Amino acid sequence: MNSSQGAEAVGAVHAHHLRIYFEDTDAGGIVYHANYLRYAERGRSEALRALGMPHAEMMRRHQRMFVVRRAKIDYERPARLDDCLIVETRTLALTGASVTLDQTIKRADQVVLVRIELFLACVGVADGRAARLPGDMRAVLEKMRLAGDPDGGSAARHITGGAAALEGF
Repeated sequence: MNSSQGAEAVGAVHAHHLRIYFEDTDAGGIVYHANYLRYAERGRSEALRALGMPHAEMMRRHQRMFVVRRAKIDYERPARLDDCLIVETRTLALTGASVTLDQTIKRADQVVLVRIELFLACVGVADGRAARLPGDMRAVLEKMRLAGDPDGGSAARHITGGAAALEGF
């Protein structure tokens, strides 16, 4: 499935859709545990793209990129061959040089399979050292975080992709 066709963002939650193929499973038709990290990466990449901040642009324009510093993964149920999955991505917290995300991987019937709390560090492309989030990147992630906060926003807000996605926040 083409990634841009398999993604949508509603309110503070970005949803990326995918299907499980033979290549994703073990001999028993169960998804291999490490593949969930790949699905989460796709979901994060598509969330950034929908917010108007694709990785390549971040690297070119700001000489910054995100690296995974820590991941906490809870496997609740297995995905199986031919399942349709949804990777939901939310911003939980921001600091000067990091972002904490919540990612949930569900089947299409909304049954939760995996929960991931991810701590991403912002680093310089040239040296890999911690670097402050540029203002425009921080503003987009902060608006996404506030939209998901019961005291800070409404779940009815939509992100449709690209720079125009930020209108209505």
